[in-house]
Amino acid sequence: MKISDNGLSLIKKSEGTKLTAYLDPISKLTVGTGHLVLASDNIQLGDTISQERSDELLRNDLKSAEDTVNNLVKVQLTQNMFDSLCDFVYNCGSENFHTSTLLRKINAGLFQEAAEEFQKWNKAGGKVLPGLVKRREAEKELFLS
Repeated sequence: MKISDNGLSLIKKSEGTKLTAYLDPISKLTVGTGHLVLASDNIQLGDTISQERSDELLRNDLKSAEDTVNNLVKVQLTQNMFDSLCDFVYNCGSENFHTSTLLRKINAGLFQEAAEEFQKWNKAGGKVLPGLVKRREAEKELFLS
């Protein structure tokens, strides 16, 4: 499966887009639509990128999230479920999804119970962040719709 426009909208709304490189709430260098800067990106704190470069980074980052969901989920998903999981993986990372109770419950076909797992992922740097609370609720809502 591939992320839909609806899923892409959720990511863009949750992440926002900043064309100037900044430090995220846990001090990771970030630019564009939530792209974690890699050494190979050749971007430093305060550097500015174009909207086109931001879109390119997002498309490349989303390929990894899509691959993760496609490879790890062993049951049939709706498009909305897939989109919500891509948003989750984009934000939390493939490894966290791979070892999560969320994934185990999905693969067991326990979708309602799985949906309750989103809310447990509301911290960054050990602190509950209001933005993550809101994002997890949006993911849960999309997953169940």
